[in-house]
Amino acid sequence: MEFRTIAIIAHVDHGKTTLVDGLLKQSGVFGEREKVPERVMDSNVQEKERGITIYTKNASVRYKGTKINILDTPGHTAFGSEVERILRAVDSVLLLVDACEGPMPQTRFVLKKSLALGLKPIVVINKVDMPNANPNKTLNEVFDLFGELKASEEQLDFSYIFTNAKKGIAYRNLGDKSFDLSALFDLILERVKPSKSDKNFPLRFQVINLFYDNFLGRMALGKIYEGKAKNGLPVFLKKPDGSSSQAKISKIFSFEGLERKEVPEAFAGDIVILAGSSDICVGDTVCQEEKSEPLPAISIDPPTISVEFLVNNSPLAGREGKCLTIGEIKNRLEKELETNVGLGVDFPKGQENSFEVFVRAEMQIEVLIEEMKREGFELQLARPRVIIKKENGKLLEPVEQVVIETPKEYSGSIIESLSRRKGEFKNMIKKGKSIMLEFEVSTRGLLGYADEFATATKGQGVITHNFSEYKPYKGQISVRESGSIIADRNGKALAFSLWNSQLQGPLFIKPGDEVYEGMIIGEALKGFDVVVNPLKQKSLSKRIRNKSADGSPGLFSVSEMTLGKALGFIKDDELIEVTPSAIRLRKKNLKALERRVLVRATKKEI
Repeated sequence: MEFRTIAIIAHVDHGKTTLVDGLLKQSGVFGEREKVPERVMDSNVQEKERGITIYTKNASVRYKGTKINILDTPGHTAFGSEVERILRAVDSVLLLVDACEGPMPQTRFVLKKSLALGLKPIVVINKVDMPNANPNKTLNEVFDLFGELKASEEQLDFSYIFTNAKKGIAYRNLGDKSFDLSALFDLILERVKPSKSDKNFPLRFQVINLFYDNFLGRMALGKIYEGKAKNGLPVFLKKPDGSSSQAKISKIFSFEGLERKEVPEAFAGDIVILAGSSDICVGDTVCQEEKSEPLPAISIDPPTISVEFLVNNSPLAGREGKCLTIGEIKNRLEKELETNVGLGVDFPKGQENSFEVFVRAEMQIEVLIEEMKREGFELQLARPRVIIKKENGKLLEPVEQVVIETPKEYSGSIIESLSRRKGEFKNMIKKGKSIMLEFEVSTRGLLGYADEFATATKGQGVITHNFSEYKPYKGQISVRESGSIIADRNGKALAFSLWNSQLQGPLFIKPGDEVYEGMIIGEALKGFDVVVNPLKQKSLSKRIRNKSADGSPGLFSVSEMTLGKALGFIKDDELIEVTPSAIRLRKKNLKALERRVLVRATKKEI
């Protein structure tokens, strides 16, 4: 049997997972009466909630006697490492591009990585049925992008096809009559060369992902490059650092549709899961012979942001979570490192109460922390910091390419806000009633910008950004000009006091919420910190006209604090307290006197 392995790569929301649904349905993976949910590959809870692909998934279909392994990759730039680690295992990629939007930042990123590995993509122009679709223009833009990324002559001669993934239809040429995706299946068989099937060589298998099983333990997903794997086969596990250990294959699983099927043996060219080693990691090579050379290590772009994880030591610590200690946090991060190659952690020696976690984007932290919350963890986070490099005596910082699509009336405020964050305006393209803006902005300038952008565009804008390169340090960037409203005592907040406190700015808590001294309960618009008493009651001796029976002068709005918003809000002297059911903000020093002493000492040093 011939094997062909393809990865489907695209910018977020270009219809990638919908196309995979169509390929699975039309290949007979599901029964005629089987009820299939939308975006069946997005099985993770957070993926369903956020509506995006976070983790790479794999499935297989059979078409005309060929087994086609399909790898569905994330489209969001924050999870680019998921794409990078699987590209070497594929024979080709389907580059999906929206016929309305054209190539976007993540399109450039995934295409650049594919071309660098010598892959010859098949371009899929999707959503050709949309009213504002312009397939031919999009195709020309994709060709220009290939040229910009210095594709070879062979890669420039790419094949392309048009699709309506939602209806499950593919067209080799616009205007063709088609009722299914047969044209796409045929194009894959025609243009993607079969995987090399060197069955007579000793086994060589490389790991691209890990799974866990309660009975089998750690299991490795990867591609067999040479030879064949079979149950009970003694193997050598070779790591990128040159070390080697022995193991034995205990189970082999192949993929049939979305299901894992246990098989006695598997052959070169196939994507399979191997069990039998508790030390296996992403990038390791499994060899039958000790003298066999390991496959090239899987390399990805380095992280650009660091966040400090601390033990929760607030007055409300331990009330909700079940995982509280530094040891439990360390074990959880070590477990994450085994499968998440885009994450880095600095574990300091000695009895420390914090770890430095390195990521590419804020959303990586949001996804990780949300998982830890649901597992019962409590911890604290410091303000994200950008990783600055020093070369030839000069400071360099990461810069990102930013693309924004927004109604025309909001373009002025967006340009003004990004200019204030040291962003460089690059281009403007009119698209009907909306406008597309392109900027080059340092990663520092983008921290916490998502919430400001949503407010500026009233939720009608779309922003995407992707790491470009390291450039000279742009100097100080003033992001948040407001101060914090800080509680001065412990207890439950009262409505009367909060109504008075809201005159300083928007609040993050509501009446009845637990507060403590040093907790941030709102944003002070005057530009400096304000300490208030959130437990103050109405004086019964004063005659004040009331609009409600409980003594508070009326309702007030509360700005709900999310993790993403909190990461962009806090300053260097503030922390985020994370529990299974709450996100709170606090000062590092809870006592007002300690904060004043620290400020005076800092001024003297300056």
